[in-house]
Amino acid sequence: MYHLLMKLVVGLGNPGTEYENTRHNTGRIIVGILEKKMESKQKIKFITPDTFMNNSGKAVAPLVKNKKDLSDLIVVYDDIDLPLGKIKVSFNRSDGGHNGLGSVIKSLKSQEFLRIRIGISPATPKGIVKKPKGEKAVLNFLLGEYKKSELEIIKKLGKTVSGAIETIFAEGRDKAMSMFN
Repeated sequence: MYHLLMKLVVGLGNPGTEYENTRHNTGRIIVGILEKKMESKQKIKFITPDTFMNNSGKAVAPLVKNKKDLSDLIVVYDDIDLPLGKIKVSFNRSDGGHNGLGSVIKSLKSQEFLRIRIGISPATPKGIVKKPKGEKAVLNFLLGEYKKSELEIIKKLGKTVSGAIETIFAEGRDKAMSMFN
């Protein structure tokens, strides 16, 4: 029986160059950055599923065999309800309407794992999120490419997210939530 002897960080998104710099690929973008930044951390395995977003659970489930593996899992993904450049560490929450996360929860038959949500929406100077209205507008926004300036903001988040991951694995989720939320 194969057991995960390491921490697992999964970046949700879609495979293929046509999705590479889209907002819905934020998890993949961040995990790609982290993999380069944190490659000296041998106990962390970084995964960007080659399944499409809505089937992400099919790629994650075979790697998570028990409660211990579940406690060593962090899923990184885009969140339309957070302003661009903000992150939020959360645990044991619903999918919040995110189909990729919903697929992971359904495949694992549990929502008892950590997530790092990455904000992708424009916001007012006071930080109020301005997200698109209507299903079609939301889908177009999610599958739309980042502007160059927005992508720079996302890429700079790599340092913050790697700090959050290191804190989670070294000092626990409560400490990470108090430091990064």
